[in-house]
Amino acid sequence: MSHPIRILVADDHGIVRMGLMQVIKQLRPSAELSEVEDFKSFQSIISKENFDLAIVDVNMPNGTLQQAIEFKKIKQPDLKILVFSSQDENVYALRYLQMGADGFLNKLSSKEQINEALTSMLHKGRYISEDVKETMISNSLQGNEEVSLIGSLSDRELEIAGKLAEGLSLKDVSNQLHLHSSTVSTYKNRIFTKLNIRSVVELAALLDVYS
Repeated sequence: MSHPIRILVADDHGIVRMGLMQVIKQLRPSAELSEVEDFKSFQSIISKENFDLAIVDVNMPNGTLQQAIEFKKIKQPDLKILVFSSQDENVYALRYLQMGADGFLNKLSSKEQINEALTSMLHKGRYISEDVKETMISNSLQGNEEVSLIGSLSDRELEIAGKLAEGLSLKDVSNQLHLHSSTVSTYKNRIFTKLNIRSVVELAALLDVYS
């Protein structure tokens, strides 16, 4: 007899964890669910317990998604990671897959989309929405210039670009990512140079090309 499916939900917002876990319980009544609220707790629990799937928010305290992925490769290489984020999937999904995640699901997804993602992750070990697949094909065929520009950013640069485009100040970004404000300022200048832009408004418009 196979063991019950074990799913870990990692998000720093309690109401998000509670809501997602309720939906998963409806969709997978026999699943065993656990929850954590930051990257440090994520690393701690996967060091002690085995899971089939981890649904992980990108922006949590005490670490980064990249660190979480690298850590799980050491502790539980077979553990599948589904990124659960409010970020635009057409901008970020592919980058997180390249980083080592196995799927991307937007927090605004319907119950049906969550079920589709769970089924795909648990049976195929991978998930991206049809919209992202179409965007990837379209960008590939068209040789989209904006896509090329965004692709020139490093993972950290893209992370910071996204937060700046959301309207966060340099101080807010430095607090969230545990970086010195001068470091964030340096990243901002580097991002503007690579994308050939001069304002956050232009940055937001460029990222919006994907949506």
